[in-house]
This record gives sequence, C-alpha cells and structure tokens, in this order.
Amino acid sequence: MAQAKYQTAPVPQTTMPSGIPYIVGNEAAERFSFYGMRGILVVFMTQYMLSASGETDHMSGTEATAVFHYFVASAYFFPLLGSILSDVFWGKYKTIMLLSVVYCLGHLALAIDETRMGLFLGLTLIAIGSGGIKPCVSAHVGDQFGKQNQHLLSKIFGWFYIAINLGAFVSSLLIPEILKAYGPHYAFGLPGVLMLIATILFWMGRNQFVHIPPSGWKKFRTETLGKEGIQAILNLSVLFYVFVPIFWSLFDQTGSTWVLQATQMKTVSIGEFEIKAAQIQAFNPFFILVLVPTFNYVVYPLIDQVFPLTPLRKISIGFFLTAASFAIVALIQLAIDRSPDNPPNMLWQAVPYLVITAGEVMISITCLEFAYTQAPTSMKSFIMSLYLLSVTVGNLLTSGVNEFIMIDEKTSRLEGADYFWFFSGLMFVAAVLFVFVARFYRGKTYIQEEESDIAQAQEEGIQ
Repeated sequence: MAQAKYQTAPVPQTTMPSGIPYIVGNEAAERFSFYGMRGILVVFMTQYMLSASGETDHMSGTEATAVFHYFVASAYFFPLLGSILSDVFWGKYKTIMLLSVVYCLGHLALAIDETRMGLFLGLTLIAIGSGGIKPCVSAHVGDQFGKQNQHLLSKIFGWFYIAINLGAFVSSLLIPEILKAYGPHYAFGLPGVLMLIATILFWMGRNQFVHIPPSGWKKFRTETLGKEGIQAILNLSVLFYVFVPIFWSLFDQTGSTWVLQATQMKTVSIGEFEIKAAQIQAFNPFFILVLVPTFNYVVYPLIDQVFPLTPLRKISIGFFLTAASFAIVALIQLAIDRSPDNPPNMLWQAVPYLVITAGEVMISITCLEFAYTQAPTSMKSFIMSLYLLSVTVGNLLTSGVNEFIMIDEKTSRLEGADYFWFFSGLMFVAAVLFVFVARFYRGKTYIQEEESDIAQAQEEGIQ
C-alpha cells in the first residue's frame, strides 16, 4: 500500500499539535483582511461609492445597512458549499487553499472598482471564499487533536478566537485611516494583501497538519442520513436556528447601526489623532483580547464554584448580556435625540461594546467548540457549516426588519431608540425561553481517532 503523502490521523500526545501555529497565524491574517474590508463597507457605501461615469453614487444609511447584512448573511451561507466540498470531495486542506484564491480575487475586485459593479462582484467572491473556508478552518483545528490531548480543545479554540480578534483589532484601527488618507483602492487593497499572506502561511504548514481524508459521497450520505447524523442535526437545530441567529442579528449590527449611531456622536481626539466612527468597532476585538483569558482563568472558575458551568449555561448567560448591550445603546440613542447639537462622545459606546463582547465570548467561542464536539467524525465541517448558517439567518432577520420598517428612503417605522429597544426585547425573550429549552438537550461527544486507535482497529480486522 502506498504511504500517505500527509499524516491522516492525530499522533497520540498530550501537548499542543505542531501545526497549530500555522493555523492560528493564517486565521489572524485572514481575519485582518475580512474585518478590515467589512469595517469600512458602510462608510464606503454611504460616502465614497461612485457611478461608472465617476460621479457620486452613495447609498442611504438604511439601504447600506440592508446590503451590509445581506453580504454577511451570504458569507455565512457559503459554509454549506465549503463543508460539502471538504467532507465529501477534497478534504479540508485542499478546500481551504482553493477557496482562498477566490477570496483573494474578491479583494482585488473591491480594490480596483469603486462602483456598485465592483462592490457586488467583490462581495460575492469574498462571500464564496470566506464562507467556504470558515467551517473547514474551525474543523481543521479540531482535527489536529486526538483523545490524549482533547482537553486542550477549549484552550485552543479560545486562542483561535484571540487570533481572529487580534487581526480584527489592528484592521479596525488601520483601515479607516487608510480609507480617509488614500481612498478605497488602498483601503480595500491592503486586506487583499493580508489574505494572500494568510494563504501562503497556511500552505507553509501543510507538512505539519493532520489531513483527515474526505469521506466520499456514499459514506457522507449514509452517516448524515443515518441515525447518528440525523440525531446530531436535530439536537443542534433548535440552538442553531431559533436562538443563536437572534444573537447574530444583534451582534453584527456593531458593523452597521452602531457605526451609524457613532456618526451622530461627538468625535474624540487623542492628541492629533481623531477617532473615526468606523474605528469604534475596534472596541470589540480589543475587549476580546482582554476577556478571553479573563473568562477562562478567572470568571469561569469562579462561576464553577457556585454551579457547574456547562456549555449551554454559558450560552444562556451570553444571551442576557447581549440583550443588555442593546438596551444600553438605546439609552445612548435617547441622549443623542434629546440633544442632537451636543450629543455624547463616541467613547460612550465602549460600555455596550464591553457587554456585547462578554456575551460573544460566552456564546460564539462556546458554540464553535460545541458544534465540533457534537458532530460525528465524518460530518465535522458540515455540522460547523450548519452552525455558521445561524449567522446567515440572523443577518437576514436584520435585513428583513430594516426593509420592513422603511417607509421611504428617509423615514422608518422604528425611529431612534425604538429600533434598539425592539432588538433588545427580542433577545431578552429568546434568552428567557432558552433557559427552559436547554434543560431538554441531550447530545454526544465525538473526537477524531488517533493513529494508535486506527492501527489497533486494523489489526483486529475492524477496518
């Protein structure tokens, strides 16, 4: 039998796998590219976009919000495509490499064309590339671990999330500055360069990774439609498609309605450096960098002393925190509306950002690990894509609400603070209901077999 080109099962070990630094580095650069591009989208659409003839072609705030959330929704729909390509045909590594090229082409389209045509072409390619690799990268992280070091999964998913937000933090501060100083070509071009670097970095780690082979269509179909596959999907579907989408509906508005609110607030300067509305989004990744280790080493152990902190309890607490964050934003909007000539300064948004980021830590990181461990071994990317689809559902909810409340381009059925109160109330109701629903969840944990397990099974004639 020909020897496999790459390692196809985790090596029995109690330490961190050798391929992890390449994955984490790739994720930091890729997230720089995504969040750097995403962070200036609303500002670009409302202040910079041109027609084919070179004249201004700006969108209204409500239209830009709808387009923004349709893009985010599509970026989290294409994980379904990526997961099937990965689990059935190509495997995770090849899927990530090929779709990363599509991703780079999307950044190129945005960088060279400032019109609606360039916008929609670029966003479509980025949605396919970014969305397609999402479930594969997260599942690829988990594939590096076997039974002896699976206790490190929570830690690595936490550090994986830190890498995401380190890239997002730097890009959230840097890209708006480049947009103002040099225009959209450079502001969209630099994220493209970082995506190219991310692709090269991932390729460099190819000999260190565990490459779990694709299962093939027959095995994938049998396991997906078999008892375990259907049970896993049913177990997770209520969480993924009823409750978590409402969280994403609120959270992703930090890139749209929260930015638009910041444009109504008093600007803040640090020396000669003036903080821009789009840069306020940097609060989220900054707080992630602080809160992930704080929660892992301080908050969670303290809560565990009071009651067992299961994954579903973490998610439940996160829902309540997210509802509270929008209530705070509503109060800020009331202050703006009462005194539009002397509004509060933008730094007040640090308070709701802190609260919603705490909710994100308890929901998003927990769901990443939960989706991986609850998925049968041949369905890891597919189940991860089903989780990511919750982001699509959430953003479609936001876009749908924004389209429904539009009376015309300038007036809305939910004006000012009422808009934020609506979403805060929606999240609060969902949080209360989830407390009761979570009590009935019954699941099963699946971890990839190690080389020694596979060898033993082969010797016994099981495989």
